[in-house]
Amino acid sequence: MPTVVVMDVSLSMTRPVSIEGSEEYQRKHLAAHGLTMLFEHMATNYKLEFTALVVFSSLWELMVPFTRDYNTLQEALSNMDDYDKTCLESALVGVCSIVQQEWGGAIPCQVVLVTDGCLGIGRGSLRHSLATQNQRSESNRFPLPFPFPSKLYIMCMANLEELQSTDSLECLERLIDLNNGEGQIFTIDGPLCLKNVQSMFGKLIDLAYTPFHAVLKCGHLTADVQVFPRPEPFVVDEEIDPIPKVINTDLEIVGFIDIADISSPPVLSRHLVLPIALNKEGDEVGTGITDDNEDENSANQIAGKIPNFCVLLHGSLKVEGMVAIVQLGPEWHGMLYSQADSKKKSNLMMSLFEPGPEPLPWLGKMAQLGPISDAKENPYGEDDNKSPFPLQPKNKRSYAQNVTVWIKPSGLQTDVQKILRNARKLPEKTQTFYKELNRLRKAALAFGFLDLLKGVADMLERECTLLPDTAHPDAAFQLTHAAQQLKLASTGTSEYAAYDQNITPLHTDFSGSSTERI
Repeated sequence: MPTVVVMDVSLSMTRPVSIEGSEEYQRKHLAAHGLTMLFEHMATNYKLEFTALVVFSSLWELMVPFTRDYNTLQEALSNMDDYDKTCLESALVGVCSIVQQEWGGAIPCQVVLVTDGCLGIGRGSLRHSLATQNQRSESNRFPLPFPFPSKLYIMCMANLEELQSTDSLECLERLIDLNNGEGQIFTIDGPLCLKNVQSMFGKLIDLAYTPFHAVLKCGHLTADVQVFPRPEPFVVDEEIDPIPKVINTDLEIVGFIDIADISSPPVLSRHLVLPIALNKEGDEVGTGITDDNEDENSANQIAGKIPNFCVLLHGSLKVEGMVAIVQLGPEWHGMLYSQADSKKKSNLMMSLFEPGPEPLPWLGKMAQLGPISDAKENPYGEDDNKSPFPLQPKNKRSYAQNVTVWIKPSGLQTDVQKILRNARKLPEKTQTFYKELNRLRKAALAFGFLDLLKGVADMLERECTLLPDTAHPDAAFQLTHAAQQLKLASTGTSEYAAYDQNITPLHTDFSGSSTERI
């Protein structure tokens, strides 16, 4: 999940902060100290995170584009100049532009806004922006909510009492609300000093940048892994009192399935699964990610010599062309699979399905899947030339049936003429006549077109009066019976207008004898 750090370099950030027993600090120095702590943490524990640095006052500037080189980010912190007044809106517009240009509108992004709580003055201030928010055109809309999934963390270089003395806190809270409530405001507890700034950034790290460590299990085999990026809690919308679902730290593999059977399923998110190697004393050695630092390289070399189940699993899935179904929690599953970045490099990935007993309809309920050995015969066939999936649903899908469509008058006219043609050929076409009649009846009831039923009934009665003397006697009985049933259905009463009810042929002595003749 990419991160954009937005640093306030307006004149208000140069206000001095008196710290006992040391030289005079400015608020921007405290901010730089906190960001240095964040970057050092990410360089150690979040090496795969892409981070960009933006500075702003009345205008904004991209100091460092998205990178994994945290040394460059820390160097940029020490090279920042001081500018003019604060204009938060311009900074948020810049964030929108940078993220959409690099990642598009579908990748979740975290925005860390570092400011002193001063909202600016006059036109361009946050007060002015929020006051005129509802008076703007679509082309000049306020940049929140961001046009991509995001969380906005506001790091204030001020304590709560200072923010509450003005309306600054209220305006900053409005920013979180405008971002659909996604984010949080952090303030310094107590006086402004390096220690309290570290404590505030420590809270941000605990909330958003703590690595997710888990234990991957398959029978008696286990491996310590890091899942990156950290899986977010998932809220099921259908629940009356939704409770965020969090995946377990014990990820248990419950089975394996062919890639062709799993196909390309819908997933909530995708994550890298990285092995964490432990030495004999149980201390963490590394996650197997290469780094330029010599100590890191030596640690990775040690880790590469230790057998690891995660490596075995990755190689097996890649060679066999299978995926592993993993239990994430109660009625919540995901899949582990090998994904190739290039011809020579591939990674072990984990995708999370939606919570529920049947996340993939073509596989059926996860709890009912079992090993091939439990089946009476191999469901894949002796030559591995068939598959038991997809499971056929009990009820036929509506889109898989022949549906009566009357978009144009000609379609309705054709169906009515078909009924009349079969009516003139009774009793030979009795079955076809009632089949077409029932199809029209169901469509009319579904559309609420009851007048059509009465109209067709009148047509059948007219056909009955026009029958020639040479017509079979059974034809008159069937036409009269069909007309009566349609008239009853046209009343709309539940007894005669049931959708699932069909009009059946009238049983007569004539119909019996005609059947015998045939």
